Amino acid sequence: MRRRGKLCGVGLLGILVTGMTLWGVGALSYSSLPAPLGHGLAAALGLAPAGAFLGLPHRRRTLLGFVLVWGVLVGGWRTITPSNDRDWQPDVAGLATATLDGERVTVHNLRNNAYRTDTDCTPRSYDKTFALRRLESMDLISSYWAGNAIAHLFVSLGFGGQDYVAISEETRKAQGEEYSTLAGFFKQYTLINVVADERDVIRVRTTYRQPHEQGYLYRLRLTPMEVRRLFLDYVQGINRLATHPTFSNTLTTTCTTTIWMPTRAVGGTARYNWQILFSGYAPEYVYERGRLDTSLPFAELKRLSLINARAQAAGAAPDVSQRIRAGLPMPPPASR
Repeated sequence: MRRRGKLCGVGLLGILVTGMTLWGVGALSYSSLPAPLGHGLAAALGLAPAGAFLGLPHRRRTLLGFVLVWGVLVGGWRTITPSNDRDWQPDVAGLATATLDGERVTVHNLRNNAYRTDTDCTPRSYDKTFALRRLESMDLISSYWAGNAIAHLFVSLGFGGQDYVAISEETRKAQGEEYSTLAGFFKQYTLINVVADERDVIRVRTTYRQPHEQGYLYRLRLTPMEVRRLFLDYVQGINRLATHPTFSNTLTTTCTTTIWMPTRAVGGTARYNWQILFSGYAPEYVYERGRLDTSLPFAELKRLSLINARAQAAGAAPDVSQRIRAGLPMPPPASR
């Protein structure tokens, strides 16, 4: 039993040291150090522990030395802070803010870029004031770009069926920067709340990106009071990111937080499960909790909610929001 316990302890320690080493290698590889130095240190950290534990006689001293080196690395990691002051790509250069004045909310820097391709655009934005008394609906949009499992999720708030404001939590990339899922674990990107006209944020995905993303718009089953509460939560988040930049994280800080907010706003709980991790299945997660139209099987609801053809046909028409919603299933009113 003692031998088995010792072997189990050694195995667990080995798993822990391996995990710490892999994290350290990633942190050094994606650090702000000059590439040759960062990659050299990452290689040394990746190879040295195995050689030290196998070749040196005093395992406990070796472990202590490893923990000290790793502690220094973590200390340096903690000094890395996000910033809003970088040379950003044009589509994410502007930060939105919102001003609340009684029953009126003014959104500043509401994005409505003119796209030629998804990477070539003329940045445009405007300010607009909305009356909270007219806020009545919230829709969930899922845009698929990597098979059925992965989608970008965002929401759109409707004011009287006429004005819509889309809010999309995204990675904010600097000029020349490409997104990497692996790099997203290591403080490479900051978050941005893109607050946009639907002519921008929907059509850039359904019309301009190649290949086109598949966009689905689901009408959420929420009361006007719940929608109002959610919108005000979003307003706080928009203003917070404008003054307190935050790093994005591939696992813990993604667009799937959009799914959690409706549940929290109505006093429920949201469990972190595979449908949240694989964001393409998140709309079904919302469906299972009764926040979409459950009078139809989910597969049928999803088929009817595809908006690509309507978004492409509408172009940049002023009533694009109304056109893409024409004929979409409407859920029964939410209970108050």
